[in-house]
Amino acid sequence: MSVAGERHWRYIPAIATTGALQMAIDTWLWYHSDRPCLRFYTWQPAAISLGYHQRDLPDHWRSLVWRGQPLSLVRRPTGGRAVLHQGDLTYSIVAWGLGRSRRQVYQHLCQFLIQGWATLGYSLHFGSDVVLPYSQQPANCFACATPTDITLAGGEKIIGSAQGWRGDRLLQHGSILLQPDPSLWQQVFGSTPPSLALPPLENVQAALLNAFAEQWQVSLTPEPLTPAEWQEIKRVSGTSP
Repeated sequence: MSVAGERHWRYIPAIATTGALQMAIDTWLWYHSDRPCLRFYTWQPAAISLGYHQRDLPDHWRSLVWRGQPLSLVRRPTGGRAVLHQGDLTYSIVAWGLGRSRRQVYQHLCQFLIQGWATLGYSLHFGSDVVLPYSQQPANCFACATPTDITLAGGEKIIGSAQGWRGDRLLQHGSILLQPDPSLWQQVFGSTPPSLALPPLENVQAALLNAFAEQWQVSLTPEPLTPAEWQEIKRVSGTSP
């Protein structure tokens, strides 16, 4: 089965850069990519990303510092609640022509996450928490695991994802929790992170790449952003590579 009628997907090799630039890249690809694409990335320095509609923030988030650098607040083009991006791996998918049922598309796309982790020896499942009205949801995305989240067998949430749609063009991206720093998590959320013993980032990324290609029967062609694309992303977002 091919995704969006395209068997040759673009794979953008991992990029480690600021949260503002990562969101600019995702948004530009969502609006302008001429091929379906998959990418993984990390946030440097650490940052907190906010859901598109999230406005009520704890006051202390605006003055957080970690390892001598301010912890920036970055708004995502997708929904959901706040995610601390440190000790995690983010994935991003841009595609179109996948169908009208957003819930079904979401679950289909998430299968590569479940299958990839299975090859590493971990059994993942969709969450089961009740979906609260947005205004009643906790600020921390990982504080609950709804049926659109993914957990370990013991119920610990390790993947939170969100979507954005423009017509039938989809951006789905999400954070995969790997090795969060407990002191930073406590500073941000006033709680302790899940106690995890998960594989290194490189192992997870390789397993997920293989699972995606196998599930959707596509080839993933490594193709970094071109200088012209970087310039266009910089121009429309006001950020710098």
